Amino acid sequence: MIFQRLVPERVEPEEKNIINKVVEIEVTKILPNPAQPRVIFNDYELSQLAVSIQQNGILQPLTVRAIAGRGDPDAPDMGQQYELIAGERRLRAAKLAGREGVPCIVIETTGENSALWAIMENIQRSDLNYIEEAFAISRLIEYLGITQEEAAIKLGIAQSTVANKLRLLRLSDEEKSAVLRYRLNERQARALLRLPGGLRLQAIERISMQGLNSAAADRLIEEMLKPQKKPLVKKTFIVKQTALYINTFNHAIESMKKAGIPCEAKQKKTEDFIEYVVKIPLR
Repeated sequence: MIFQRLVPERVEPEEKNIINKVVEIEVTKILPNPAQPRVIFNDYELSQLAVSIQQNGILQPLTVRAIAGRGDPDAPDMGQQYELIAGERRLRAAKLAGREGVPCIVIETTGENSALWAIMENIQRSDLNYIEEAFAISRLIEYLGITQEEAAIKLGIAQSTVANKLRLLRLSDEEKSAVLRYRLNERQARALLRLPGGLRLQAIERISMQGLNSAAADRLIEEMLKPQKKPLVKKTFIVKQTALYINTFNHAIESMKKAGIPCEAKQKKTEDFIEYVVKIPLR
């Protein structure tokens, strides 16, 4: 297969008829999408992409829309500006590669659709991990001011899927990083929410180190939820009637005498105690 590199047109500030065309736009004029779902960028992968761009150029144009009123502090005299819809990694890599301009397709759309497409483009291409997906859906709901049900309709997924993904955001930042670092799947990460915060990091490490699948991880969490069993303590019932012990002691003395042991026992009783002195001969 032979790839034909696109030669984009250079956009001039006064040019208007560029909708649905591949044009070259200065990187300083492309502003980030406020609903950009991707929050984690691998520096090594970006550097590799930057090297590829230096050698081969950008084979797939970015997608942008023309906007107004959003200034860029890095470029004081901007003229026409554009909001990025798709191609965040390519834009970042192009900047790393020292590119002043990048090929873009300019489309005509609203800010609402721009936010929706930015998320859909990443989700449909499986570019996001499940934490980023949850974050993206949350940002979409907040940005558009819509309900979970409305977000589910726009994204073409079940409302229960939206609710389950949003639950992942209840994990702390440290826990979010840990589930990704230890490569837990989405079901395992969501199961952690059943545990109190103090046990979650411990569970993450155990699931990873023991190589547990989802079902086994569920069983581990069930075990961790069980109350810790306290060791059984045998209770000693103390009989407060001292007369019972005195009678038992007297019987023991009588038994020794009947057995031919000439023991002697003297009892002394005071207001505070009863004292016994017993003499048992060794021969």
